[in-house]
Amino acid sequence: MAKVPRRLPVIETLQSYASGTLLLLGCFFMLTGAVGVLRFPDFYSRMHAAGITDTLSTLLIISGLMLTAGWSLALFKLALIMLFIFFTSPTASHALARSAQLSALRLPQIPAEPAAPQVSSSSTRADRSSDAEPEAADSTRA
Repeated sequence: MAKVPRRLPVIETLQSYASGTLLLLGCFFMLTGAVGVLRFPDFYSRMHAAGITDTLSTLLIISGLMLTAGWSLALFKLALIMLFIFFTSPTASHALARSAQLSALRLPQIPAEPAAPQVSSSSTRADRSSDAEPEAADSTRA
């Protein structure tokens, strides 16, 4: 019976610390996204918080699980799940935002503020009086 070589304890320790760090970061971002969903005021802000943190936290958690899986079939399956989530989660968020925009949940239209008139300090009194005459003439015609 062949003896299987054992990995070095230092490498196992570093691998477990890296895996734990990725798992904790993923959980942190997942909780941050949940707080964002609860705290943000409107639909689009909530959806943005959920979509961004959901993708990031899921990828971090699956990366941490991939480190602990080692070279096995589980690693390949986790990589396929990660690839699937990487493409489908942002697509689903975009489809949700697009359908909300086309339905009753439109983004509020911000009215454009009128530009303030710019008066140059080098204008003379003659320039101002010549500008006022065509306006007076236009108002009398109407």
